[in-house]
Amino acid sequence: MAGKKVLIVYAHQEPRSFNGSLKDVAVAELSRQGCTVTVSDLYAMDFEPRATRKDITGALSRPEFFSYGVEAYEACKKRSLTSDIIAEQKKVQEADLVMFQFPLYWFSVPAVLKGWMDRVLCQGFAFDIPGFYDDGLLKHGTLHFCGFKVLAPHISFAPEYASEEERKGMVASWAQRLKTIWNEEPIPCSPPWYFGQ
Repeated sequence: MAGKKVLIVYAHQEPRSFNGSLKDVAVAELSRQGCTVTVSDLYAMDFEPRATRKDITGALSRPEFFSYGVEAYEACKKRSLTSDIIAEQKKVQEADLVMFQFPLYWFSVPAVLKGWMDRVLCQGFAFDIPGFYDDGLLKHGTLHFCGFKVLAPHISFAPEYASEEERKGMVASWAQRLKTIWNEEPIPCSPPWYFGQ
């Protein structure tokens, strides 16, 4: 897979954490395969998770009533989003594979990663109307809506309660999967009942 570009969006506060180990294994294995790997370490970057008026660098299209979705869409078209958003969008555009490495918080992603999704995957960049799900601009929820082809998640259950040996096994399992990740088929994300008949 030499020449492929991988973006890892990483959301954990501690580099020596289990999540940090999984991220490091991914960087090492994918680099060994000849991939160029970029890591967006959201905590280390002090990534701003809040979607606010400050994300638009130019004049608002509707200054009388602020609507983040409308303004981000217009700013995306005019390239007047803040530089941190544009930099992350560029990384996503250039990537052949985007991986999200994070601990599960309350059945969801950490706030900083949700904020990354809110700000980076805006209309005009990650999707449009029409132009979402299978017709999304990026080709399971948020990711499938934006057009990503989603691979099965790799879940390590309760590593904080596992023994050192069990954690090593979890990391080894991830490293093994990465050896053949380019051959995986996307999972189905849109059951027909989403849209009715």
